[in-house]
Amino acid sequence: MGSKILIIGGTGYIGKFMVEASAKAGNPTFALVRESTTASKADLVDKFKNLGVNIINGDINDHEGLVKAIKQVDVVISTVGSAVVGDQLKIIDAIKDAGNVKRFLPSEFGNDLDNMIHGVEPAKTGWAQKTEIRRAVEAQGIPFTYVASNFCAGYFLPSLCQLGAASPPRDKVVILGDGTPKAVFIEEGDIGTYTIRAVDDPRTLNKTLHFRPAANTFSFNELVSLWEKKIGKTLEKVYVPEEQVLKNIQETEFPGNVLLAINHSVFVKGEQTNFDIDPSFGVEATELYPDVKYTTVDEFLDRFV
Repeated sequence: MGSKILIIGGTGYIGKFMVEASAKAGNPTFALVRESTTASKADLVDKFKNLGVNIINGDINDHEGLVKAIKQVDVVISTVGSAVVGDQLKIIDAIKDAGNVKRFLPSEFGNDLDNMIHGVEPAKTGWAQKTEIRRAVEAQGIPFTYVASNFCAGYFLPSLCQLGAASPPRDKVVILGDGTPKAVFIEEGDIGTYTIRAVDDPRTLNKTLHFRPAANTFSFNELVSLWEKKIGKTLEKVYVPEEQVLKNIQETEFPGNVLLAINHSVFVKGEQTNFDIDPSFGVEATELYPDVKYTTVDEFLDRFV
């Protein structure tokens, strides 16, 4: 049997996939859920209970309650939303006081923060907060795994990375920069599966788990070309030079400006794939777990044809 796992933020966007993956892998799974969430997301909480998940009513602002919850497990995974990323310092304090945690995975599930050198506001502040959490974990000597899963396929692919679109384009597509830097897209359920595999793995201890499956690594141009093949149609392509992208970020309202800033980092600066994974600090998920059958971008886009 695998480690006992506590997931904080388990009813959130990535959290629900993490809870499900943990329970399905046979790990004794605990989810810290606020009282208010238990009511507002009753169906999801019931689904967790049916999977055998132990629901702990609590809050990261209640230090004693948090310590008590953490003392019941071996591993803590945080999937809290971007608005409360900074509050993870409270989780770190509680882990320190509990004294029994074999591994902590803070809420990241995006680009690798230590390779983000071209970030622009407003995304830059969010990344800085997550980086601060990394440094706090290390300063406290807490064993960790950071998860750099890159783009969530379910979030970016249904619109083919088109801001504000509800479905992939059929006529015209907007491409940031020259469309050549490569991005990585991972289906949310797969992010859960790989992350849960990593929690008990000595090879991922105090390392960053990177997701770079070859079949899911695409430049914007390649992505458009794959989509064109699927729909049997050539799209009109509008290329937006970097200077204009930066201007658009400043002129776009929240949260569009954050998304655009993330897209600038990935599609213009190539920050998901423009570095090698240094074995001293990083490992790659599909190399570690070749038996996991992940959803490819090709398969994912078939849903929208």
